[in-house]
Amino acid sequence: MTAEQDTEQTLGTLTLGGAIATAPPLPYPVPDPDEKWELRNGFAWVYYGEGSTGIERPVIMADGFNLGRSDLAWLYTGLNRDYPLLTKLKQQRRTVVLLGFEERTASILTNAEAAREAILRTLGERQDDSPLTVGGFSMGGLITRYALAHLERQRIRHETAVYFSYDTPHRGGVIPIGIQAFAHFIPTLPGQEVNDFAKQMNSPASRQMLWRHYNSEDGSIRQDPLRTEFLEALERVGGWPQIPLKIAVANGTGNGTGLDIPAAQIALKSAGPRVFPGTTFYAQARGNVMVAQLERTFPRASKTINTSGFPELDGAPGGTLDSYKIIADALEEKGGTADLRHPTVCFVPSVSAVAIRDIDRQDDLYVNIDKCEPAESELDDYLCSSTTTAHTQITAELCEWILRKLPE
Repeated sequence: MTAEQDTEQTLGTLTLGGAIATAPPLPYPVPDPDEKWELRNGFAWVYYGEGSTGIERPVIMADGFNLGRSDLAWLYTGLNRDYPLLTKLKQQRRTVVLLGFEERTASILTNAEAAREAILRTLGERQDDSPLTVGGFSMGGLITRYALAHLERQRIRHETAVYFSYDTPHRGGVIPIGIQAFAHFIPTLPGQEVNDFAKQMNSPASRQMLWRHYNSEDGSIRQDPLRTEFLEALERVGGWPQIPLKIAVANGTGNGTGLDIPAAQIALKSAGPRVFPGTTFYAQARGNVMVAQLERTFPRASKTINTSGFPELDGAPGGTLDSYKIIADALEEKGGTADLRHPTVCFVPSVSAVAIRDIDRQDDLYVNIDKCEPAESELDDYLCSSTTTAHTQITAELCEWILRKLPE
């Protein structure tokens, strides 16, 4: 294999993840947990509140979506570095239970088993009779939503007073179709059946979570059957837990203003003679449109990716991912030339995060949530960020609102 051949293939090591799921840029002091739990399909780190010697006033917080096993040291850092959320909770004598998963791309229903076990173990070891707070970040909010609703359907007491979700894709998340297709366009290394990027995009969790999914087998674009099955499973348990107060926050704004990304314009182009030369991604537009022109050198191939009937998703109000920047950085790291015009796009639309209306229609996707009747949401209360922030970015505005909603 030549160095040029290896260059395109090694681009498959990249993955996409939210703010709390990526490695911290600088070392951060993570204390040892007071307890470590092994759970079915997962595990947990337990931190007692200040002045406490056991589990009191517990708050269970589930990790979100990425490839591989949860890294709870990263999660702790993400939840406490930019705003000291965990410190604040512990200062209120609350026990924090950080819930991780053996494989974050496993089925939401599979990882809900870890959440269920964490809830029941917390109840069994609790030193007081205070109710639980249970929720999660990104996909962790879907996992705990299903786990609580499933416990209720089985008539098992979960004693949870508040369910919270933090930029969770209740109506689905969005990864540009061109990027999804590109993950499968990257050639694999020798001995590799699929690269990490394609594995992440084609995982059960991705197929359940994404509003629309690119089918690598036939190139079709659809609501994946696994998402349909997940939504049906959620409906069978009532859709939501009915006992706790249901609250949510969105990293996107609620005023209907999104990102300045003109539809159909170039978002990223590999402009040099090496590393997928000529590959171009376009911002999602309405109608029957091209969203990507994919080109590679080894083995030489070309593919055009089109969508039809989509709203303008990339610039929608919502929590963002540096999706095109991650690809551009990888291109340049391998010696390519990236013409990057729109590094960041919407990942979890605000309407999805606060479960109001839907993301299928342009008018609903860009609706001014702040002027909607709160009863339109399936939640009891919610808050959208005053400014556009990164998906799962921990901010004072959102965290302090959640802290005010917790049980006494």
